[in-house]
Amino acid sequence: MIKPRPTAAALLALGALTYTAWALEAVLTTDLAPAHSYVSELAARNQPYGTLFRTADLLAGTLVWAAGLVAWLRRPSPGRWAQAGWAGLVLFGAATAVDSRLPLSCAPTADPVCAAQERAGLLPVAHSAHSVTSTLALCGILVAMVALTLTARRYAPRAPLARSGPALVTLELAATAWTLAAIAALEAGHDGWGLGVAQRLQVGVVALWLTVLAASLVHPATPGVPQGSRIPDVRDRERAPSGSGEPRP
Repeated sequence: MIKPRPTAAALLALGALTYTAWALEAVLTTDLAPAHSYVSELAARNQPYGTLFRTADLLAGTLVWAAGLVAWLRRPSPGRWAQAGWAGLVLFGAATAVDSRLPLSCAPTADPVCAAQERAGLLPVAHSAHSVTSTLALCGILVAMVALTLTARRYAPRAPLARSGPALVTLELAATAWTLAAIAALEAGHDGWGLGVAQRLQVGVVALWLTVLAASLVHPATPGVPQGSRIPDVRDRERAPSGSGEPRP
């Protein structure tokens, strides 16, 4: 991620924008409570705007997958962390796109009958497979966020991702931990501990990180210079001893 990559940047920016489609629930009439429901329930087959949100997820996943693939295959990239990061982004995009084709059948947090059928394993296979693709997407984006942020910190320390990436990674990990704890509480019969807020924070941070990554691909800053290195300037040559063999300007 050292050389400018405008194609990947444009794809990422569009993918990040599409990935925030869930925010339309603020102006659309849904049957879900944002503070207590899964984001993926917006795309459930029995929801009024399910087709809209499934299409948005498909586009977001495809765009991010294409961006990751373009960057991953355009060698050389600095270090193994960069390669792992692009691979994680490809996995995230692909899993998100597949996830949109395996939507929930119903919304278990809003429909007690749906929740009971889910616990009994009576829902279609696609409903259960949704959790697998969602988990793969989460693993992919966490790998990408950590690996590409570390790459930026080392090779482009003045890039936007190097400056704000660590804070976004920390926030994403905290939101993920909160989401997992809320899911465990919900399955144990508690009220969910703000599951909807936690997961919306989780996906919101992902979209923001994708935007910052896109900006960093447009203006990587200090290309090819690892963090801690310094480019020699004229003053260095002026200070060199006359017998050092280095020409003076």
